[in-house]
Amino acid sequence: MAYRAQSIPQNWPAIAAHLARHGHRLDLSAPPRQFAGGLANLNYQVTLDGAPAVFRRPPGGQLAHGASDMAREAKVLTALAPAYALAPRHHHLCTDILVIGVPFQLLEWRPGIAVGGTLPPQLTRADARWMLAELAEALASLHALDPAAINLADLARPTGFAERQLRGWAKRAEAAFAAEAPPALAPLLARLAESLPPDPPPRLLHMDPKFDNLLVDPARKRATALIDWDMGTLGPPAFDLAVLLSYWIEPADPHATHSLEAVPSLLPGWPTRADVVQAYRQAAGQTPPDLGWHLGLARLRLATAWMQLYRLWQQGSLTGTRYTGFEPLAGAILQHALEHFGDTA
Repeated sequence: MAYRAQSIPQNWPAIAAHLARHGHRLDLSAPPRQFAGGLANLNYQVTLDGAPAVFRRPPGGQLAHGASDMAREAKVLTALAPAYALAPRHHHLCTDILVIGVPFQLLEWRPGIAVGGTLPPQLTRADARWMLAELAEALASLHALDPAAINLADLARPTGFAERQLRGWAKRAEAAFAAEAPPALAPLLARLAESLPPDPPPRLLHMDPKFDNLLVDPARKRATALIDWDMGTLGPPAFDLAVLLSYWIEPADPHATHSLEAVPSLLPGWPTRADVVQAYRQAAGQTPPDLGWHLGLARLRLATAWMQLYRLWQQGSLTGTRYTGFEPLAGAILQHALEHFGDTA
């Protein structure tokens, strides 16, 4: 099932006028089409300078610190696209909030299908293996890049990733859950704090790799783009892999986590988390160390992000009945993280 982030009327004439001042032509003869599937950022297919493009902006409402960072995404894609075939080219960034009230950007449009918790008609369970191989290769080739060689060495501090991420997500979790914090939150934070892993050489991380951010071409059985780079940073490859594993709910996992529906991993015969680790090992030539700790952090992050989305829904900034179940789901993910802390898959 596809879900749409809230539908906010866009001031397209103001956007077109701004782009014209910067040498771009936005064709409004046909109405822009909003993409379904996003839980936060709003994305529309438009025609820019005679070619298809993507207009991208944050959601409405109060955003969590660091969320929906259009300037960060622009920096990453501008540097990354020449060196990484799956990165869309960046066309324009507007940081002047007087134009429409928020920053926005225009990106290259790439053809392809994004897959969420269910398979579209163009794909079957038999496609799972090549899809997983493409996603693993996308991650491994990204992690193989030297950030300094593509002018992204200054994207984040080279050390302290684990401590910094834990501190940030602990703060966000406490704010999002507030007085309604599930009982698993405090002991999970304690377990993470007492076993911080060392810093490997930093690599470029996507920070949200999963099939709905990997566009695929079913006919060619190939990936066409890796999208959604607004959280891109530097850190250990283990965390990117752990983020993917955190979304990968299996039939034997607690039933309360099954509603996550971020990956079609509940389908009979779908690859397991162990298969994900093996696919990455095959693509990268190694499995990142400290994967279990990073999986615990990734599940904390996932639960907190879902609770933040629930709060935005409470405020009316997001619409759709799916968000009503995000609060109990966040609690179930935290409990699962605590009970399986240290597991590598």
